[in-house]
Amino acid sequence: MSTTPTQVNCDIKNIELADLGKKRIDWANQSMKVLQIIRKEFIKNQPLKGIRVSACLHVTAETANLAVCLRDGGADVALCASNPLSTQDDVAASLVRDHGIPVFAIKGEDNDTYYNHILAAIDHKPHITMDDGADLVSVLHTKRQDALVGVIGGTEETTTGVIRLRAMAKQGVLRYPIVAVNDADTKHLFDNRYGTGQSTIDGIIRATNFLLAGSKFVIAGYGWCGRGLASRARGAGAEVIITEVDPTKALEAVMDGFRVMSMNEAAKMGDVFCTVTGNKMVLTKDHFDVMKDGAIISNSGHFNVEIDIPALEKMSSSKRPTRNFVEEYSLKDGRKINLLGEGRLINLAAAEGHPPSVMDMSFADQALSVEYMVKNATTLEKRVYKVPEELDKRVAKLKLESLGIKIDRLTPEQEEYLAGWSEGT
Repeated sequence: MSTTPTQVNCDIKNIELADLGKKRIDWANQSMKVLQIIRKEFIKNQPLKGIRVSACLHVTAETANLAVCLRDGGADVALCASNPLSTQDDVAASLVRDHGIPVFAIKGEDNDTYYNHILAAIDHKPHITMDDGADLVSVLHTKRQDALVGVIGGTEETTTGVIRLRAMAKQGVLRYPIVAVNDADTKHLFDNRYGTGQSTIDGIIRATNFLLAGSKFVIAGYGWCGRGLASRARGAGAEVIITEVDPTKALEAVMDGFRVMSMNEAAKMGDVFCTVTGNKMVLTKDHFDVMKDGAIISNSGHFNVEIDIPALEKMSSSKRPTRNFVEEYSLKDGRKINLLGEGRLINLAAAEGHPPSVMDMSFADQALSVEYMVKNATTLEKRVYKVPEELDKRVAKLKLESLGIKIDRLTPEQEEYLAGWSEGT
């Protein structure tokens, strides 16, 4: 572990970055009004007193505010990164120095270090796990089953992780209940759509300084992330092309005014590509074979398996970094393909991830779900649960109030009408 002028167990890049990290955390906190309200309640009621939490999340300023909220609610929190390129090193330093929270995360860490950091978080002996992609849960259930003894429950942040966890539950190997925070309306309808949409465009532009207006922008996947990205790319003036495997989502993309085709067709046309499917092998050798010279390929799904990077390596005679987070592959036929951010989450690799105002809702869901799990774990089965509707609605209500927006309420007569069946024309 790193040597730092602190007694907190950690492995971070440099404790001297903490001043900048503190400013970044404070800046994000200003836009996280719902989490501020929950934090005040947590300070007063201490619902997490004596609970150890191991969190495997993107180590960003927004995550820092969640960690502080949990700590102030009585939890003993340890944090590691859920992606090798998503850590903000200054934020990690501030969490250690200013808040005494153990952090194991360094931006650009190799694969071995990444998993060693997960093991360090597991050494915290958690009662609750918080995951973003289910890597921590996976390691717990394979290499570190000894640490499962004290775990009572967990939460999962993203679509990819929820898919993995539901597969575990279906196979009967999941050892404790988990709340799928991603399935909350106040998470996926906003974080996935507006957060991913804006931050992915931000990451691509920061990495390349490429003009989107007039370009052909190919998006693989039209889930909530794809919808948001398509909207923002069109807003920047790009001609957006959608590829899908789900006929309903493909039809929705058509009705939303986008061109829809197979990736085999789109690969010949695209200037910029971004995968947001949660699946593997979405961009493959067959697609690289027909791409334009200078094509830009990127990913905003959780893992870098969406792009077949080994195939691209084999097809290339050489590669070189041309900008931060841009690797230019020179193909044997003379064409060049530019891979962004090692194929990892480009919105976090080259930019700062989602804006704090949208993460406010996602992390409010996280905080309330941890509280819910602590209260109800003993009565829950070993499977994946949705965020309780009352918690989801509460987050939406608090968010509206923080924005100064008031909405209507049903009258008793309207409630009776909606609950009945006898009234007709």
